[in-house]
Amino acid sequence: MRFTVEERHLTDVNGRPVAAPDAVSFHSREAENLDAVVRDYLVSGGAELIGDVLKFPGLQAVATVRKTGGVYTLQITPSSQRDFRV
Repeated sequence: MRFTVEERHLTDVNGRPVAAPDAVSFHSREAENLDAVVRDYLVSGGAELIGDVLKFPGLQAVATVRKTGGVYTLQITPSSQRDFRV
């Protein structure tokens, strides 16, 4: 299954809020389920999970992670698997 991970940069390494226009990025991940998406993100990005992964109906989740650049919030949602080529 394909998921979209919205990564929002919350604070820098000094704990100050990040207010840059590029503070949000989107990543696509292939995984069996939400747990696998989070695990893959942590391993590939060298991140550490902070707290619990909050799961919602419809295969959606929110997590907070720490990376070398600061603290980030992840919003994970399923992506369409349809082929939209014309």
